[in-house]
Amino acid sequence: MTSSTPEDVDVVLPCLNEAEALPWVLDRIPPGWRALVVDNGSTDGSADIARELGATVVHEPRRGFGAACHAGLTAATADIVCFCDCDASLDPALLVPFVAEARGGEADLVLGRRRPQGRGAWPVHARAGNLALALMLRRRTGLRLHDLGPLRAARREALLALDLTDRRSGYPLEMVVRAADAGWHVTEHDVPYLPRSGASKVTGTWRGTWQAVRDMSRVLAERPAVPAAATAQAQAQAQAQGGSRR
Repeated sequence: MTSSTPEDVDVVLPCLNEAEALPWVLDRIPPGWRALVVDNGSTDGSADIARELGATVVHEPRRGFGAACHAGLTAATADIVCFCDCDASLDPALLVPFVAEARGGEADLVLGRRRPQGRGAWPVHARAGNLALALMLRRRTGLRLHDLGPLRAARREALLALDLTDRRSGYPLEMVVRAADAGWHVTEHDVPYLPRSGASKVTGTWRGTWQAVRDMSRVLAERPAVPAAATAQAQAQAQAQGGSRR
């Protein structure tokens, strides 16, 4: 799963008490890729398990999904950075074609559209909240996306240039909003979504879902400005891709 040589793909895995799921998730990291498990204050030994299984462990004491994701992004060194939940609901091996698409210049940001497999994979209230946010995102950016799921891939330098600031549940949405504002080409592909291991910290309850929707609604209302660096980078990539097709 990991090696002593520099990796060309880093997979950020935000983690809060996922000891049960970690072996399954880490076993599915593609060969040659590096797993960055971002421990967000676990009390079940998740960090030790991840380390024993060969993952690189990053500690982020400030609680919040966005805080964990961004700590992983800033710790990453690979050209391509992926994100995946650490609860065994998503198979990180599904990221292989995502990486190929991002590396080949076919897309700047590749997202997974979750397709629930079996009962309990995606609670109705969580699905309804996600649909509402997708519709609001469409009105805000014009992107015809169906999901704001956590499985995604993009180039590290471009992601850093977006200057993401949300450190709670709004982080995934802020990434998409700022990418759209920067003129990125965003694609979406269906991925199977499995029942997670353990209790959900966000979408497992109405309260958690409402908090996530509130965080994301705030991101949409702020209409964040995109740093010039991100816009320039997206334009340069588009020009380079256009030239290569001639």
